Amino acid sequence: MPVINFKYTDLCDLIGEEISKDVLVDRIPMMGADMHDIVGDTDEMSVEFFPDRPDLYSVEGLARSLRSFLDTEPGMAEYDVEGTDIVMNIDSSVKNVRPYVLCAAVFDIEITDDLLRSLMEMQEKLHLTIGRKRSKIAIGVHDLDKVVPPFTYKAVGPKEISFVPLAKTEKWDLDEILKKHEKGMDYAHLLEGKKKYPVILDSNGDVLSFPPIINGTLTTVTVNTTNLFIDVTGTDLKAVKGALDILVTALAERGGSIGSVSMKGAEEFESPDLTPSEWKIDVNECEKFIGKKIKAEGIVKALRRMGLDAIKDGTDVHVLVPPTRLDIMHAVDIYEDVAIGYGFENFGSEHTLVQTNGRKRDITMISDRLRDVMVGLGYTEVTTLTLSSEEEEFVISGLPEKKVVAVKNPITEDNTCLRSSLLPSVMRVIKKNKHRDLPQRMFEIGDAVADAKKQRRLCAVATHSRTSFTEIKSIAESVLREMCQTYTLRPCSYSTFIEGRGAEIIINGRCAGYFGEMSPRVITEFGVNHPVIFFEMNITDMSENISVGLF
Repeated sequence: MPVINFKYTDLCDLIGEEISKDVLVDRIPMMGADMHDIVGDTDEMSVEFFPDRPDLYSVEGLARSLRSFLDTEPGMAEYDVEGTDIVMNIDSSVKNVRPYVLCAAVFDIEITDDLLRSLMEMQEKLHLTIGRKRSKIAIGVHDLDKVVPPFTYKAVGPKEISFVPLAKTEKWDLDEILKKHEKGMDYAHLLEGKKKYPVILDSNGDVLSFPPIINGTLTTVTVNTTNLFIDVTGTDLKAVKGALDILVTALAERGGSIGSVSMKGAEEFESPDLTPSEWKIDVNECEKFIGKKIKAEGIVKALRRMGLDAIKDGTDVHVLVPPTRLDIMHAVDIYEDVAIGYGFENFGSEHTLVQTNGRKRDITMISDRLRDVMVGLGYTEVTTLTLSSEEEEFVISGLPEKKVVAVKNPITEDNTCLRSSLLPSVMRVIKKNKHRDLPQRMFEIGDAVADAKKQRRLCAVATHSRTSFTEIKSIAESVLREMCQTYTLRPCSYSTFIEGRGAEIIINGRCAGYFGEMSPRVITEFGVNHPVIFFEMNITDMSENISVGLF
């Protein structure tokens, strides 16, 4: 999880008042974090935050949250965005390279050593987390006074442009940067297969950035910088916007003034857009979710402690969520904020003294009993994977086709769906053991999914030179007798069986299973060399007629 490092005095300055270390150590974990140890009288502190709160990946974000959480300034922090004449022209050439870019300016900011350290750390934390090591987003922070707007974001050839990258003194073209520069070698894979690379240029043709690889030396931020230009490029627009909003609001906490940039491409709009999102939550649903009756007034107070704005409206609460809260994606995320704002220490009750007894589910008890029965009949239990393929389930096996649960992006052709029967799985085990001595008798009790319903099934397979319909019929009827089932048998026309040597098990007018001698075609296609007999039963349906007390 991301760890942020900062000075205690710097945090207090940003909060606006001195908060004792004891209070910080006690309260910060209640926000959803792990407070690292503080050694002696050192000014250094470290906090490890959960990955779902990227808005807290800086001391500035932490200070903002603590002001509301400690009731110093509850509610949502608001930031003004002033209009500017800065323009970013987005060329269509980046569409298939790195399609999204959003920008902002920050004016009149004092770049101290503390801020510079925080800015670099926040940038790297965002790159690693929501940026997925720069594959989704890459951030560039520049000295605005070193370049001349308007800016252009476009894709160029690998040797078309040269510039001096950060930490270097000579000009390299883009291809050389990928091969020679440390960052270029680290992130070259992000541009693998691209014929053109993205760059950000100013009106003089000077390079600000080669995203997602490296910035130019020209726009290096130092303690003498007062005006910043920020670009965030990426492949996910939501992540790009979130990173920009987090970054500019953190700089605003340092006293900077946020300026907008006109983004001109397929569409024209102003960036950043810090408009909060609006939510409406039901009080009763929220109380049910968190398990506490705190009423609408309590919900409003809790949300304001979490840096959100909220107002009661009958049985509902209207909520404004700041754009930096990328973790708020569903009403349950707001319910979680209510629980945190209410205080985890306020949950819980006295331990009950009532003694309770647990027991296995009925279907588990029946399955355990059937394992004993099958072992007693001379069969060895196997356990196989629940993934299979439509080819094995229906085409090779010859069993009736059913609606299966398909895997959306299967890695191999052998694992394209959840199995609807156990037979193919057990036959794969028989195939793997065909070099071993006969007879082989195996069974499996496991779950299958057919027609969108999960079933507990029992499948038993035997292979040896003298298999017969009579043998598997006696085994299947022994199992049915042990399960106290009343049943009838009828001929089965599945192509799985040799004609005239297959039967269905009928219980309460429904087919609850089948057994017989396997067809030579099916045996061959499963890769087995000897005759095979098998049965398979739906235990779930049969369990409706079983008294567990019999076991």
